[in-house]
Amino acid sequence: MDTYLNNLLSETSVRYGKPGGIAYHHISDAYIALFTHFIPCGVWEAVYIIEGLLKNTSELTPTTVHADTQGQSFPVFAFARLLGFDLMPRIRNWKDLTFYRPTKQAEYVHIDALFGESGRNVIDFDLTESQFRHLMRVAVSVREGAISSTLLLRRLRSGSRKNATYTAFREVGRVIRTVQLLRYLSDAPLRRRVTAATNKVEAFNGFSQWIGFGNGGVITDNDPVEQEKTAKFNALLTNAVIFHNALDIAEIVRQLQEEGWEIDPEDLAHISPYLTEHIRRFGEYSTHELGIQPEAYDPHLDVDFTQLRDQDQPTEGFSTAA
Repeated sequence: MDTYLNNLLSETSVRYGKPGGIAYHHISDAYIALFTHFIPCGVWEAVYIIEGLLKNTSELTPTTVHADTQGQSFPVFAFARLLGFDLMPRIRNWKDLTFYRPTKQAEYVHIDALFGESGRNVIDFDLTESQFRHLMRVAVSVREGAISSTLLLRRLRSGSRKNATYTAFREVGRVIRTVQLLRYLSDAPLRRRVTAATNKVEAFNGFSQWIGFGNGGVITDNDPVEQEKTAKFNALLTNAVIFHNALDIAEIVRQLQEEGWEIDPEDLAHISPYLTEHIRRFGEYSTHELGIQPEAYDPHLDVDFTQLRDQDQPTEGFSTAA
């Protein structure tokens, strides 16, 4: 999000070449943003990925979180697993990443080249075992709110090889990332789910920017608290429009069914609630209608979606957007 340059959070974005900050969203697989945080451009976004998951107070209980390259690191992979989340990012240039062997003797018939030179890139399980109780104490402290996950991940990201805690988290993260990369390579439905989730994130970004048209999309307040409010209010308004669109889509589906049309769930699966053509951003705003109690909405559609759920076996989860 664009801001003025002279404030505490604003930095010039390398990607966009102008001052601003990042509205970092956690997007549900139901399309809406469940957590939003306004962060500087220069930070490694992965340090904020755990915070949004822990602060989730909705009825959704995610088991999987998707992200892009900026949303992953060895400590984040480790933390996600220790806290019960399956981190499955879409990593740019993954073919250049290192795969790690469980032992020096481990060799593989068809994929050994992925692990580099034989006998190298080996996980230090002895270190992990010796530090396991400490890792669990740290994870529990983060889960219970005694330690800020953001602060801890920043420290771990800047940690040195001499720090046993950092090294242990790194080793666990290497194990998890190697397993996830192998899953990604071997599971075509998983690749489709990861791509679909991250594409949904990009679509949410574009939709929320379209919603936040005031002041040309520039946050004019230099107070970090007010900047955070702006990002969160924009996400709230975006969610409201998404809900409105979902109701409209459901109503149109019911009308088509009443007219005798057969609704294919495959067709509905390709319809996104990020629709803008029918939204009047510049009016009409009828304040006299604020006191009118809306009718209860009907969330039920007489469409069988079970065949779609069975195809790729999706898991309920979050994706992160920046």
